[in-house]
Amino acid sequence: MGKFEKIISKILSGASDKNIKFQELLTILKSFKFEDRIKGSHHIFYRKDIEEIINIQADKNGNAKPYQVKQIREIILKNHLMIKNE
Repeated sequence: MGKFEKIISKILSGASDKNIKFQELLTILKSFKFEDRIKGSHHIFYRKDIEEIINIQADKNGNAKPYQVKQIREIILKNHLMIKNE
């Protein structure tokens, strides 16, 4: 299992929401083809085929905020998002 798969697995398990690095979360969202814009410290992600808009920002230690990881997990599961191997 590669690093990318480990990160996805960690997010989907819900066991370590506090230990997800913010940059890892950005990489995952971009891999799921979300478009982003930055407004100050807020990274706003969206996709035309997904209703929810994701608004995230790093905590003071450079980690993703646990409640935001949970929101992203719920969006991944609700929309059955998968990375297609090219």
